[in-house]
Amino acid sequence: MLKDRLLSSVVLLSVVGLLLWLDLRYPLWGVGGLWLLPLLLALTIGTAADICRLLQGANRLVDSRVTILAAVVVPVFACVPYLWEVQALDYPADCPVGRLGWVAVGAFAAIAIVLVAEMRRYGRGPAGAIDRVQAGVFVALYTGLPMAMLVAVRNLHGDGWGLAALITLIAATKSCDAGAYGSGKLLGRHKLIPRLSPGKTWEGAIGGVLLSVVVAYGCVHFLFPAMGAKLFASPPWWGPGVLGAVCALSGMAGDLAESLIKRDTGAKDSGTTLPGLGGVWDVTDSLIAASVPGFLCFAAGLAGT
Repeated sequence: MLKDRLLSSVVLLSVVGLLLWLDLRYPLWGVGGLWLLPLLLALTIGTAADICRLLQGANRLVDSRVTILAAVVVPVFACVPYLWEVQALDYPADCPVGRLGWVAVGAFAAIAIVLVAEMRRYGRGPAGAIDRVQAGVFVALYTGLPMAMLVAVRNLHGDGWGLAALITLIAATKSCDAGAYGSGKLLGRHKLIPRLSPGKTWEGAIGGVLLSVVVAYGCVHFLFPAMGAKLFASPPWWGPGVLGAVCALSGMAGDLAESLIKRDTGAKDSGTTLPGLGGVWDVTDSLIAASVPGFLCFAAGLAGT
């Protein structure tokens, strides 16, 4: 089990590292972010498929094909500005939609896809349209919106800055898992929420937050300059600490949210796609919850601007 976990982690980290390096050094058509899109879409599809599988295993009504399509549509719409950039054109600064507006358009399209699918099905298939709409919209937005916000983080303040921000968000969020595991094993005495996750402790949570804060400070003060990210205004001394704590706490909330659905559907893991790690959702759970709070921290200048 441990061997499989380590092997899956090494393979996953190697793929992510390679794509990040290519995105920094050899951006496709000179546009930062394009190298990362296949991975983003794969994580979106895998996460949505895992959740649909859990719901179906608990006899909940959900159309997995329609739901996965709807989930993918949201981050795809977030990439609409790339259509200008691959032609070496600037995205219109006076466009009323802006960049973030495409995320909202994608969310609307996702809801429409689920509804239209049920309209076409109605009267010709099994009953349960309301249940399928509720499940489909929830999964599509729960999965697609955070992934679209990762695109928004990547596009903040220019190529080097946005990529450094994305790496910082991922590192600060995922390092909480390692910190919580280590400190929980060594010091864990008091259970956090035993009904949802018996292994999590308050001591582990505190250790995870502290490690995330350290990682955030390290990224802001060393990674950003190393990647050529230009800071027009330095962050406040407390900024990276708040950024790390926000990523850690929201990431833990995302992990517990996954535990809630797994417990309610009677599942131990979200899937078996990644040997030793579980399903794709077991990897993305914390990032899903941290993407929007993390974006707001960067937008507020907690890592500089």
